[in-house]
Amino acid sequence: MPDDATLAAQSTRPPQDNIPQRKEHRDRLRAFVQRYVQQTGLTPPLSLAELRRHSQQVIKRAGLAEKFIDYAAILVNNAAWRPVVAAIPYERRLLLLPNCLRDKAHCAGQFDAIGLLCAGCGRCPIHELQTQAESLGYAVLVAEGSPIVMQMIESGQIEAVIGVSCMAVLEKTFPYMEAAAIPGVAIPLLYDGCVNTTLDADWLWEALYLNAERQGRWLDIEDLRRRVQVCFKPEALRRLLGPVESHVQQVGLEWLAGDGKRWRPLLTAGVYEALTDQHPDPVEGPLRQVLVAVECFHKASLIHDDIEDGDATRYGRDTLHVRYGVPIALNVGDYLLGEGYRLLAEADVPESVRIRMLEVAAVGHRRLCMGQGDELAWKGFSDASVEQVLSIYERKTAPAFDVALQLGALLAGRTESLSATLAEFCRELGIAYQVQDDLDDFDASADPADLHAGRPSILWALAWQKAQPADREHLERLRRRAVSERRVPAEAAALFERLAAWSEAMALLERHKNAALMCLERLENPALKALLRRIVCRVFNDIEQLRCCNDHQASHDRHRRRGPDASG
Repeated sequence: MPDDATLAAQSTRPPQDNIPQRKEHRDRLRAFVQRYVQQTGLTPPLSLAELRRHSQQVIKRAGLAEKFIDYAAILVNNAAWRPVVAAIPYERRLLLLPNCLRDKAHCAGQFDAIGLLCAGCGRCPIHELQTQAESLGYAVLVAEGSPIVMQMIESGQIEAVIGVSCMAVLEKTFPYMEAAAIPGVAIPLLYDGCVNTTLDADWLWEALYLNAERQGRWLDIEDLRRRVQVCFKPEALRRLLGPVESHVQQVGLEWLAGDGKRWRPLLTAGVYEALTDQHPDPVEGPLRQVLVAVECFHKASLIHDDIEDGDATRYGRDTLHVRYGVPIALNVGDYLLGEGYRLLAEADVPESVRIRMLEVAAVGHRRLCMGQGDELAWKGFSDASVEQVLSIYERKTAPAFDVALQLGALLAGRTESLSATLAEFCRELGIAYQVQDDLDDFDASADPADLHAGRPSILWALAWQKAQPADREHLERLRRRAVSERRVPAEAAALFERLAAWSEAMALLERHKNAALMCLERLENPALKALLRRIVCRVFNDIEQLRCCNDHQASHDRHRRRGPDASG
């Protein structure tokens, strides 16, 4: 390991006020935090609320001033992720360095579209750090919070980040790292300012060399998606479902193999792999049967929903009932439900597990039908309460998520306590998802037919709850006119805004989303917790491009760094 002379030479001023001033005090606090995390059994990823709560405990127990809470939060997060990072091979890690470590007055390096290309002059520690890290197998990037980091993670190139940055940038980037559940260790610079700064070098070297005896792949959703998609190729489905002997089987197989994001089977497989630490390639046996069963249930529900809602297109094509007529489409949907239950009944698992899987699927099926039935009965009525709409949302959406997660957990041998946590998580996620869907769909560009059809809408319910008689008459007139007038959605949106329906719907969204995240605090498996946190991130599009300090936009680069145009 290289010595720290270069870094020490740069340290010409004391640390900033919210960082302990003496090195021995920082080392003592870090050791205290590591013991605290071990004793409390914290499971990453930690939400901001969790991190704040435990950081306050650390500060209180260590007898430190409140001004050190942000610094303590970094150390708590590092200690929680440390075992996970240690189990990820060097070649799956990224070292992210800030360009402010360079000697700005004499730096011979050049910036490209992604970051700093070090010239290796030796005037700053960057070259030494980069050379040593690359010799271990790390990818190395010298930039501040670059969008390329997220792209490298999403493409599966890297699974963990060792990052060096100032406190201000670490505070800005934490929400992105947490939302994407990225394992990482952050080494804070001792003062902000982006010019000729320094750090505790021994902490960085120690983090670089973190290494566990047992190593393997961390959560790779894109690789998992690839393996799940293989299960739905036509030839794979024919092998599993048997020979095609009738028209309904042919249409059902084509519909099952057709377009779709496969989110539900992806969730099932993700939960199973997180709990078992097994990553089969190809996916075979009971897991494949359950994945296809989950998608059978989903694709059947889409056929029935399209008929009930009168929708003419899906995936940019005619819906099944438009292509074949309602009787045939209904029969195909029923056939897929039967196939789903048959696959679960024939899965090569212990009888007790098989019975529980069938029970979970049947209960979910029943709840979905009740939710859809309430929606159909509600159409045309104006005075449904907010509670009634949220109840419809919960029963329409939560069961689909819940069945997918519970079946994966059952295959992995889960406990009843986990089942309860997953159910509560799905309930809150389902409601938040439907509220978000309302907000996305109902704006000035919305389809007037949606308003005319009287589909349940949290915006409508919130507005109706606040509206005076004159406003209610206005809402009813808008509904009656919606079938023929394109400007009606814009009028309705303005009325929703005036009645504070938009702001209240946003508050509901945040409340239920945060409730879903709070459920994850009870999980003790880091991979499962990370999977579900990433799902929330994907569902609500929490990740935006990271743009901190003097950032540079990513494109394509030959230095093992890929931008938006790169193929994975």
